[in-house]
Amino acid sequence: MEKALLIVDYTVDFVAKDGALTCGEPGIALEDYIVDQAADYLKQQLPVFVINDLHEIHDPYHPESKLFPPHNIRGTKGRNLYGKLHDLYTEHNQEIIWMDKTRYSAFAGTDLDIQLRARGITEIHLMGVCTDICILHTAVDAYNLGYTMVIHEGGVASFNAIGHDWALSHFQHTLGATVIAK
Repeated sequence: MEKALLIVDYTVDFVAKDGALTCGEPGIALEDYIVDQAADYLKQQLPVFVINDLHEIHDPYHPESKLFPPHNIRGTKGRNLYGKLHDLYTEHNQEIIWMDKTRYSAFAGTDLDIQLRARGITEIHLMGVCTDICILHTAVDAYNLGYTMVIHEGGVASFNAIGHDWALSHFQHTLGATVIAK
């Protein structure tokens, strides 16, 4: 079984204390775990994808514009990968695959499914933020597309602790994912 690591929305706007839509400390606490996992995947020559929200300055037709403040705007520092992940990407930008998504799911507006299938990937490992939003929607789409999923509890966080806990249970008990405990 071939596997790949998917890191979703681990950007300045979602993680940094002054990010536009930050999950703050819970997100910051993931940094070393995510970077260590990504470095390990690269060392093993396994695919690493970073898939991030991309928004324009003002898009009144995007559904998130009614729900959340502007975030991950094209050309802003908030759209950069957070902390050490940014450094790892800078060092390995020929190996790490960057994708821009248009909605919560990493499959929305991307060719992620095509890229995974081209590489023979059947198992995806999910990390990033927010557990109960973008990770959840990615997992639902992955389930519907037939992927085996592993969710790294030490690699996901949210600004909603109740939603985070609910999503971890949902991954395991409804989507059949393996949840690796912290």
